[in-house]
Amino acid sequence: MKQVKREVTWLVVAVLLVHAVFVALYFLAGLRSTSDFGKIAFTALWTVVILAVVIRGLARVRSVRFHQTP
Repeated sequence: MKQVKREVTWLVVAVLLVHAVFVALYFLAGLRSTSDFGKIAFTALWTVVILAVVIRGLARVRSVRFHQTP
């Protein structure tokens, strides 16, 4: 159970870090004033990165849960 908790905590922290990085990039790169296409491309990239982090994290949680003995 301890390993599952650690993996879930890692997943939450990773998602929060990715969001923090992308929010910072949005403001630091001045994307407020970019074209609609630029904003959509940035949002698509953000979504793909979050999806990759979540899929990897959930796979790790599942693996740990699967290999635990009752």
